[in-house]
Amino acid sequence: MTTIGLARSWLYVPAHRADLVAKALDGPADAVVLDLEDAVPPAHKDQARDVAVRTCRSRPDRVWVRVNGSGTPWSEADATALIGSGAAGIRVPKAESPSAVADLAERTGLPLHLLIESAAGLRAAFELAECHPLVACASPGETDLAADLRIRDRRELAWARARIVTANRAAGLPSPVASVWTDLSDPDGLAEDSAALRDAGFFGRSVIHPGQIDPVHQAFTPDRDEVERARALLDALDVAGDSAAWVDDRGRFVDPAVVAGARWVTELADALGGFPHDHDEPAGARPGRSTS
Repeated sequence: MTTIGLARSWLYVPAHRADLVAKALDGPADAVVLDLEDAVPPAHKDQARDVAVRTCRSRPDRVWVRVNGSGTPWSEADATALIGSGAAGIRVPKAESPSAVADLAERTGLPLHLLIESAAGLRAAFELAECHPLVACASPGETDLAADLRIRDRRELAWARARIVTANRAAGLPSPVASVWTDLSDPDGLAEDSAALRDAGFFGRSVIHPGQIDPVHQAFTPDRDEVERARALLDALDVAGDSAAWVDDRGRFVDPAVVAGARWVTELADALGGFPHDHDEPAGARPGRSTS
């Protein structure tokens, strides 16, 4: 089962394109999101839904489905079709109403990944994150959110991103998944932006092309040096004994918060089972680099 908080790449695929769906499932993305919404023309909505349901039944471990938003002509049919489908979860676009989200969770019984794409959704972010036990995460959908807020420069979304990060963690949820990088011609920009968002509290990123997967994996996989530093710090716990805080042999001040961060890095590395290409990383994919 694809786990939010461990999946680094979430590859969107238009669900009416069965050929692209098959390629995505055979590719390196940690999770595949079958899109019933923006990428599917109205005339193909029924076909996309049928492909999504069949795919979920055959590959339930990696497949999430982005449904059409509440109030659209297709939302009811989408929810009904996914009941008992075996989908790993549902991506809910334009989430704004905690009661509507809770109703969808009760109806489908599936984990919900909420997309915050409007001022109303941003205002309700804390309530949305806590409205039902099946809410698995709330993440920004930045193209729609920027348009609704009339923001021209995505860097000015930093405050909105911070609110969504805080809403997730206050509700005990994993770090949110970063929104898509739309410039397919700029992989270096994708790498730098992903590293900046990682440093700002995000984990993983939605992608719209297989070529974006590797830079995203590199950004969200702890590198060897970072993991070795974390392991060395945890090894120093045996030396520190009962001390609540101390200075280690490298001159670093260590307290319980620092230890918790080191534990998270090592647990993440163990769960992912490897490191990125330590010597081939694009600029910006190294820990600590932020360009936001």
